Amino acid sequence: MTTTTPRRFSPRDLADHRQAVPLTLIDVREPMEYASGHIAGSHNIPLSRLGSETLPEGPLVLLCQSGSRSSQGLTNLLRRGHPQPLAELEGGFGAWQEAGLPVQRHARAPLPLMRQVQIVAGGLVLVGVLLSQTVAPGWIWLSGLVGAGLSFAGISGFCGMARLLAVMPWNRVHP
Repeated sequence: MTTTTPRRFSPRDLADHRQAVPLTLIDVREPMEYASGHIAGSHNIPLSRLGSETLPEGPLVLLCQSGSRSSQGLTNLLRRGHPQPLAELEGGFGAWQEAGLPVQRHARAPLPLMRQVQIVAGGLVLVGVLLSQTVAPGWIWLSGLVGAGLSFAGISGFCGMARLLAVMPWNRVHP
């Protein structure tokens, strides 16, 4: 690994390399994501705090869910002139799981955020339809509003409902 050209490890290569060479894994996902499943021994430093946290000495391997945030983190660390060797996990934690490699979970981890969005959005659509049939026809607009919000989230990448759910008390992770 070099600091100028970060290495990309496949999940299997990383698992093997970790046995031979001391590496520090930095998981840049949010604490709630980390709690729902992570690689044993990895450190959780969310991408938003990566530049302000003191990082461990030695070679670092960044990872996230799919590889997008870890690539952003690598770019930021390289731009800042990070002195230690850097690498990333190709395909992220999702690829690690698909390879059948071991995963550690917190016992009281909340449901994944996207499942929570699906539950709430589905419930609101159902309530809107039921109320439009039993109380007043105008309630159908609740279902339409939820559908518009989901379409906007899919197009823009911004999901207000997910942001709102992420700050709810049941999603606060205490290590």
